[in-house]
Amino acid sequence: MSRFVCFDVETPNLRNDRMSAIGVSVVENAVITEEFYSLINPETSFDSFNIALTGITPEMAEKSPTFKDIWPTLGPLLRSGLLIAHNAQFDMSVLSKCLNAYGIPRRSSADYACTCRMGKRIVPQMENHKLDTMCRELNIHLDHHNAGSDARACAEILIYYINSGAKISDFVRKYDFGACRTIR
Repeated sequence: MSRFVCFDVETPNLRNDRMSAIGVSVVENAVITEEFYSLINPETSFDSFNIALTGITPEMAEKSPTFKDIWPTLGPLLRSGLLIAHNAQFDMSVLSKCLNAYGIPRRSSADYACTCRMGKRIVPQMENHKLDTMCRELNIHLDHHNAGSDARACAEILIYYINSGAKISDFVRKYDFGACRTIR
């Protein structure tokens, strides 16, 4: 494995079945080589909690492409390497629910790894393994709950692990998009 696709999503409401933003940072040979960010029109309601958390308002999102509109660009990027996210179960679930909601053809499953889960084994001495805590401890810039910044921070944490000698393949799991759950 030499290409990792680190991604992060933000959601408009507590149902967590649509995206209001996505960020992607691609890591090749322990270097960030490509980045992508977009607001997304979720075509659904926003909760005040999510607006306060992400700063994304319905007005900002309504001028943005829908998930289906952005998929021709996003799909090939996400399929181009091992998917990585911090608290990956959440991001994988939202991705799965969006693919299902829009009826977008996709693989039945995908391999992924979670930088939070990795951290618990690689740097167990940390106070906790939340993204903001890890970024503070590793001196990584973070504009938390901005999908682009969160994806880049995830990529920088992954690079830290790689440079520390971690074997990323030891952390790979498989996500079933139809069932919306990890199967191994």
